[in-house]
Amino acid sequence: MDLRQLEYFVRVAELGSFTRAAIELDVAQPALSRQVRLLEVELRQTLLVRNGRGAVPTEAGKTLLEHGRGILHQVQRAKDDLGRLRGGLSGRVAVGLPSSVARVLTVPLTRAFREAMPDARLSISEGLSSALEAGLASGRLDIAVLYNAQASRELDAVPLLDEDLLLVRARPPGLHEDPPPGPVELKAVAEVPLVIPTRPNAIRMHVESALAAVGCKPDVALEIDGVTAILDLVRDGAGCAILSRNALLNSARPSAFTAQPIGKPPLRIRLSLCTSAQRPATPVQEATLELIRKTAPKVVPHA
Repeated sequence: MDLRQLEYFVRVAELGSFTRAAIELDVAQPALSRQVRLLEVELRQTLLVRNGRGAVPTEAGKTLLEHGRGILHQVQRAKDDLGRLRGGLSGRVAVGLPSSVARVLTVPLTRAFREAMPDARLSISEGLSSALEAGLASGRLDIAVLYNAQASRELDAVPLLDEDLLLVRARPPGLHEDPPPGPVELKAVAEVPLVIPTRPNAIRMHVESALAAVGCKPDVALEIDGVTAILDLVRDGAGCAILSRNALLNSARPSAFTAQPIGKPPLRIRLSLCTSAQRPATPVQEATLELIRKTAPKVVPHA
C-alpha cells in the first residue's frame, strides 16, 4: 500500500471533497483523483462515493480511514524519532482532553509546551472519554486525560487528580447563596430527576455505580450529551445535573445555579493521564506528560 495514496485518501475522506483536499495537499485534483482510484483498484474496494456535494466514505472507506489515520500517525512518529537523533525535542504530540478540562487546560498547556519545546508541535482534541480512549487505541492520540480510566494490557493509566461531583440545580430568582448549601446525601440524589449524559459517559457510569452501592438507581429525566445543553435544561426546570465543579465554574453563567457536594465523604471522580501500553512514548511525549502533570492541578479545581 502506497503511503502517499493512503494520505490522499485520508485527506479526501476527512474533508469530504477532492477539491478541498487538493488545495490542502497542494496537488492537482486530477492527480489526486488518480492516486485514490489506484488505491481502490489495489484494494478491490470502492472507498469513496462521489456526488454533487463532494465525496463520502463507503463502509470499506470508513474502515480504511480509521486504520489510515493510525498508520500515518505512526509513520510521523517514526520520522520524529529519527529526527530526535539530530538533537533537541521535536515532533508532534496529539493530546485528547474532556471538554470541561480542555476549557481550562488548553491555553496554559499550550503556553508551557511552546516555552519548553519550541521545535515540537502540539495537537489538542476534545471529546468524550470513550472516544478519546478509542483514539489512543488507533494511534490517532498519543496522550489522553480520561475519567475513571482502568489500566489494562492496552492502556497505561496514572492518576492525575480527583474532582468533586456536585448536584446542580437552577437557582430560584432572588436567592443568594449565603451561606452555601451543605452536602446532600447520596440516597437523596436518587429522589430528584436528573438531566444526565448517555452511557457510556464516565460520570454517568460513576454515578450509577455509586447509587447502586447504596441500593438506589438514578431517576433519569433526560439524557443529553454536552455540559452546555445539560445546564440549559436544568435552568429551564427539566431537572438537576451532576457535574464536576470545573464544568460548572467554566459554564456561561455559573451564578444561575446552586451546587451541593454529594455525600460524606464527597462523591469524587478520578482523572487519569493515559497512554497506549502498546507503543513506547517518545521523549517529546514524556516531556508533554510531565507538563500536564504540573499544569493540570493548577487550573482544574480538585479535591
